[in-house]
Amino acid sequence: MTKEQLGNLIIASEESMYHVAKTLLRNDADCADAIQEAIVKAFSSIHTLRKDSFGKTWLVRILINECYAIMRQERKLVPMESYALEESKEQEAFPENSEYLDLYEAISRLSEEIRLTVTLYYMEGYSIKEIAALMNTTESTIKNRLARARAKLKSELEWAE
Repeated sequence: MTKEQLGNLIIASEESMYHVAKTLLRNDADCADAIQEAIVKAFSSIHTLRKDSFGKTWLVRILINECYAIMRQERKLVPMESYALEESKEQEAFPENSEYLDLYEAISRLSEEIRLTVTLYYMEGYSIKEIAALMNTTESTIKNRLARARAKLKSELEWAE
């Protein structure tokens, strides 16, 4: 893949990359940092991409690694803000007038791995096989995560009604 092709891929994947980053980080500034670092790393390691057809998957894997790096870095910091401030940050991640607010809130309460799996499968359209490769796990694990997510979301959304 040439640098020009990678640039086009990044532009085409812009929204997808944001969704993936937002699923893990929730803070827009952190999402922007993760995406920027992923792009820099993708350009500097373009020679490691074996097949051009795996370009988007490769790019998303780099982004996921960057998101995890930011999360590790944030865990080392001692928060000075109160927990009320943290709650307000979570609330601003979802638009108030959204007709799917209950669904978004229920998804945000899923564990990190399940939330990422749901985002990649339902929002980004990745196949189970692709998600398994991205997350370095088996296809059966991804199927189990999706089944647990559906069950949990169903029970939470039925309870909310």
